[in-house]
Parts: sequence; C-alpha cells; structure tokens
Amino acid sequence: MNRRRLLVLLATLLVGSDALPAAERPNIVIVMADDMGYSDLGCYGSEIETPHVDRLAANGLRFTQFYNTARCCPTRAALLTGLYQHQAGIGHMVGDLGRPSYQGYLNDRCLTIAEALKPAGYRTLATGKWHVGSDRGRWPLDRGFDRYFGTPSGGGFYFKEAIEFRKRFVTLGNDVVDFPDDGYVTDLFTDYAVRFVDEAAKTDEPFFLYLAHIAPHWPLQAKPDDIAKYAGRYDVGWDEIRAKRFQRQRESGLVDADWPLSPPHPQVKPWKSLSKEKRTDLAHRMAVYAAQIDCIDQNMGRLVDCLKRNGVFENTVVMFLSDNGCSAEGGPGGFRRGDKSQPIGTGRTYASAGLEWANVSDTPFRKFKMSTHEGGISTPLVVHWPAGLKRRGELEREPGHVIDLMPTCLELARAEYPAERNGKPTIPVAGRSLVSAFRGEEIDRDGLYWEHQGNGAVRDGDWKLVASHRQPWELYDLSADRTETRDLAADHPERVNALATKWSTWAKQSGVETWPVRRGSGAR
Repeated sequence: MNRRRLLVLLATLLVGSDALPAAERPNIVIVMADDMGYSDLGCYGSEIETPHVDRLAANGLRFTQFYNTARCCPTRAALLTGLYQHQAGIGHMVGDLGRPSYQGYLNDRCLTIAEALKPAGYRTLATGKWHVGSDRGRWPLDRGFDRYFGTPSGGGFYFKEAIEFRKRFVTLGNDVVDFPDDGYVTDLFTDYAVRFVDEAAKTDEPFFLYLAHIAPHWPLQAKPDDIAKYAGRYDVGWDEIRAKRFQRQRESGLVDADWPLSPPHPQVKPWKSLSKEKRTDLAHRMAVYAAQIDCIDQNMGRLVDCLKRNGVFENTVVMFLSDNGCSAEGGPGGFRRGDKSQPIGTGRTYASAGLEWANVSDTPFRKFKMSTHEGGISTPLVVHWPAGLKRRGELEREPGHVIDLMPTCLELARAEYPAERNGKPTIPVAGRSLVSAFRGEEIDRDGLYWEHQGNGAVRDGDWKLVASHRQPWELYDLSADRTETRDLAADHPERVNALATKWSTWAKQSGVETWPVRRGSGAR
C-alpha cells in the first residue's frame, strides 16, 4: 500500500471517515460533456437516466448558476487556463485569424492547470477532446500533461467508420494509434482514464485528471442497446418533454417558482402539427441523443468504481460540467448527411437532433450554443468530495464560471500560480476559486464577461447586459427573471450605459475584436 493511501486509512481508523491528515491534498477530476444542455441530466430536470451523476449530486453540490463561454474551444481554453479565452489566444476556434487573441492555440503567456499543478507534485492526466491547439507541438504533453489519450484536433465521431469519414485521428501521448474496430469513443476515453488513474494511484503523488468527452455533440451515434432503451420515450414530443423538465426543475428548486418558462423558439412548431413520419424521425433522433448522454453516465459509474477500487474516492474532488449550451446546428429538424440508407445512430450516418430538441435541452432558458443568452452559456456543475464537502445534496446558487476552475484547483492543491512560463511573465488568473462557494460563502468578484462571434454579455451581481451580434443591448434582472423574458433596458438606461462601459473596458483589456475579425480591426 502506498504512503498516501496508508495515511488516509490510518486517519479513518483513528478519528473517523470525515477526517484526513492536514497534509493530504485531494486528487482532482474534471469531466466535461460536449454540447450538453442545462437540463439534460436527471438531477437538472431530465428524463434521461443519469443515476451515477445524480448520485454524485445527491452526495455533493449542484451549482445552479454556473457558466461556460458558449462554444467548445473557448470554454476549453478558459477552463484550462483560468483566463478569458481571448487572453489565452483562442478568442474564436482553432483557426488562426491573424490576431494574437485569435491565433487558435494556447499562447506562451498562459498556463494550463496541468502546468500549474506539476510543480506541486501532481501527476497530470488527460483523455478526450483537446481542441486548444491542433498542430504538433501544441498537444497535451506539450502543455504539462504526463499522460494523454484522445483526439487533439476535435471531435465529430464515435465509431471507427465516423473517424474515417471525418478524417480525424486519436493519439496515445504524441503517437497516432489505431481506433479499435469495435470501439465507441465515450467508452474508449474512459478506458484510458481508468488506466491512467490505476497507474497514478500506485504512486505517492496526488493526480489531476481532465476527461473531456465528445458526447453528446453531433453526429448522433450511439450503441444499439443504449438507443433501444429510449425507443418510444420521445413520441410525446418536445412540447410535453420541455414542460415536464421545467416542472421538475421548479420542484427541485433549481428554478425559482416566479420565473416563467421562456417561450419556445419562434422556429419551433407544435409537435402535433407535424406529420407522423416527421414525428417518428425526430423522436428517434432525440432517443439517440439521450443514449449518448446515458453512455456518459455509465462511464461516470466506471470511473467512480475505479476511484473506489484504488482507495482514493473519499479524497477525490469530482467536478462534472458541459462546455456550452445544447447545439441547434442544422436548424429545425436538424441536418442529415452520410449514409442515408442506414438508421440514424450508426457510424455511417451523420445527423443532428435539431433546433427543437436543443430548445428542450436548454430548458428553461432562451437560445443555444454560441449565444451569450442563458441558453448558450449555462451549464450544470456537479461537485462531489466526501472528505472535504460537509454539504450533501444541496444547491449552490453562487454564480461561477469555467475561468474559476484553475484557481479552484490551485487552492485545493495548495499550489502557487507560476509568475513565468519559459521565461515570459504569465497573465494573472481572471477567475476566482470556488472553494469558498463549496462552504456556502460568497465569491468576491468584479463581474463576469462573455464574447463569442460578436455576441456579448456582462453580469454584475444579479444584473445582466446581453446582446446578439449587431443587435442592441438587452438588460435583465436575473434574480427575478433568469429566463430572460422581460428586457428592462428601456427602464434603466443609466444602468445599461454603465454596464456597457464595463463590458467595453473588459473587451479592450482582454483582446476582443470586432466580429468578424479582420486584420487591423479593433474592439467592438
């Protein structure tokens, strides 16, 4: 038995299971879903079966007001560095737009969580979707990770047929390896996460694991048994499913009873107005989407079992979240490409669930992935830590953001944020540690900010100013109307001006450019 596990066991025997040696630092696990909406977990109102994540929530915390950056690459950059994505060099996606804030890969003035925790003695592990630097020399092992298995250049596949269709690849470390003929990507990422944790648990070092799933991002592809589990479940249609999710959210306290459910998106037609053939197609699409999330949850169970088997579950902080709101890409009805002779869900098909089901996934909010309205930037955050959390099954209403995960990890690990990287001064962390929120305390911050493709927002206390690209600012009091149904901009012009000034100052300091970005352009 290694020294760390022996210390934990002795402390448990001597003074009880809630006590740990003062010097015992926790392992840290961050698991992120891709394009999963706010209401897609059972513990956030869904009918999708997620018992393993729900169990973590029942014995931990659910954050009700946690935020991402509205898109996959920017969220990954912000999460890994503790900076707003523009500061880290990924103001948009992984393409180089010719400006430092939009170079498409992590710059040399930011640090990843792995780079910050390694000097503190942590083993650093990652599996899954990287997507913050696609070219060699910018992969996880180049940014502080000891072990990596996954796809450095992005997702869009689940089976071997799909990886060939998308012309993607997977690597072990820096070496490209074959995707198994019978592999399914969610299982495969977890296989390697378990392998890496098994290796790390044999040492005296704590570990940090970052598991970034591709699921449930399109294409709709799932294992047959998982799809069969949801056959017929969505025949009732999106109107009823959305209403039931909202009701469960109200009953659980996730949503204030005074907030109205946001109106359906204008492009959502009543379910009963569709033809029987169309309803059958769309119900099946949602069943495949649900199966993808169900599989994530099954693999969370495998990861928890691994932690327990290695005797490290009690002192491991597990955080589970999503990178943005659900995707409405493909518009009403979704898109369909690939082999149309095969039923949607197989590796040779390539389809999306569509705008209407995305509207359900983002219940109770408006809009979708890429928008800075609540539907685009709100994520579940489940936090579980038996040895360090005294609260069990509670809701945490303190606002948080993915930029907070770096300083949270630093505080948990009792690690210092390096002042330099490769001889260059690092940019100070923009986030705040969530550890005080774990205890139910407020986080002191100036505000939270967003920008993606010209969509902007700032939240200061309960007030939120938000605008879609080239549209006027809207103002919402989130304490009374987090579903953003009552625009108060005309009633509070001075507040609009003050918040707009704050946003512009932040944008200029962070390197935000007018969208679409052109060489020589300036801040919005």
